[in-house]
Amino acid sequence: MNYSNQQPTREPSAEQALVGAPGLQPTSGPLTREELQLAARNHSMPLEMLRREVTPPGLHYVLTHFDIPDPDASSWHLRIGGAVERALELGIAALHRDPAITVPVTLECAGNGRSLLEPRPVSQPWVLEAVGTAYWTGVPLAYLLGKAGVLPDAVEVVFTGADAGVQGGVPQQYARSLPIREALRPDVVLAYKMNGADLPPQHGYPLRLVVPGWYGMASVKWLQSIDVVRSPFTGFQQQPAYRYQSTADDAGTPVTRIRVRSLMVPPGVPDFFTRRRFLRPGPVMLEGRAWSGEGAVSAVEVGIDGTWLPAHLDKPVGGFAWRRWSLPWVADPGEHVLACRATDITGATQPLEQNWNYQGMGNNVVQRVSVTVE
Repeated sequence: MNYSNQQPTREPSAEQALVGAPGLQPTSGPLTREELQLAARNHSMPLEMLRREVTPPGLHYVLTHFDIPDPDASSWHLRIGGAVERALELGIAALHRDPAITVPVTLECAGNGRSLLEPRPVSQPWVLEAVGTAYWTGVPLAYLLGKAGVLPDAVEVVFTGADAGVQGGVPQQYARSLPIREALRPDVVLAYKMNGADLPPQHGYPLRLVVPGWYGMASVKWLQSIDVVRSPFTGFQQQPAYRYQSTADDAGTPVTRIRVRSLMVPPGVPDFFTRRRFLRPGPVMLEGRAWSGEGAVSAVEVGIDGTWLPAHLDKPVGGFAWRRWSLPWVADPGEHVLACRATDITGATQPLEQNWNYQGMGNNVVQRVSVTVE
C-alpha cells in the first residue's frame, strides 16, 4: 500500500506523537525511554572523524524513520511519472548505463543539536555529531527528468521511499518534495554508490536521492518512485514535519538549506563517561570542519576562553562539502573553554546562544569544548 499522500485524520495520542505533530511537549526532564530507543537505532559520527576529508560509511550519521527496507535489486524498479510527457520505469542495471556523476556532499540531519535546546523537543536526541561527508555516485536527476519531459505546469517533484510506518498517528511511506528549480540543479543525484561502493543498506540501497546543500531529510533513501506534480506536496514529512515553529499551533516555515556550522576535533583524550578532554601543556593544533548549505564558508574563528582568533581555511572539497580549518594553540595549565564559529558567503554566522524552535530544527549554536591542561 502506498501511504505517501495520506493526511492526518485524527488527533494522535501522546504515545503516537513525535515532533512535528500535536502531542509530546518540549521538556526539561531526563531523556525518555522512547528517545533512548531512537538513539540506539540511529547513530552519529564520532567527532574525531572530522580529521578525515571523507567519512567512512559505517561512521557517517544515520537517521531512519521506520524500518530499513531489504529490497531485491534484481527485481527493483524506479518509477517516474506524473506531469511528464512519458512515464519511465528503470531497473538498477539501466541506471548504471546512464551517464553518471560523482559529487562530494556534506549531509547533516535537520535535528542536529536538538538535545542541547532548553526545553528539549522530544524526538531523536542528537547532540552535535549528526553529520558526515561522502562521495556520491549516480545519475543526475535532471538527466532523467529530461528524458521523461517535465510539463510546463509542473511545480514540484515528489520522491517516495520504500520505508513505511506510522508517525504522528499517520500511516505513510517516507516522502518529500523539491521545487522544480531545485530538482533540475545539475548536482542533484540519484546515487547508487557511496565512496565508490554500493550503497550500504542503512544509506538507501539500491538507490537514494542526494540533494547538496539541503538538510538530510530531503535526500530520500530507498527510492521507489518519482512523481512530477502540478500542486505543492502536503505529505506528512513535508507538513507538519520539518518546520520551524514557535509553538505546536504555529504553521511555521519549511526547513530547507543547511545553516552554517563548524565543529572541532576534540583535542587531547576524553574521560570515558563525561567526554571532558585532557591534554598536556604545549603546542596543540586545533582543527575541524565547517560547512553551509548556502555554499562556501568564508571564515572560521576559534574562541579560546572568550577570545576569538581567525583560523586558517583549507581549500573546500566541493561546493557543498565541508572545509577544513586549523589554528595552532599553545596550551597552558588550567581549565579552558574552546569554541569555533563559522561564517558563510551570505554573511550568516553561527549564533552564540541556542536557536530554539518547537521541533528542534537547525540549531547551529556554537560548539564549546571544555578542556583540562595538566
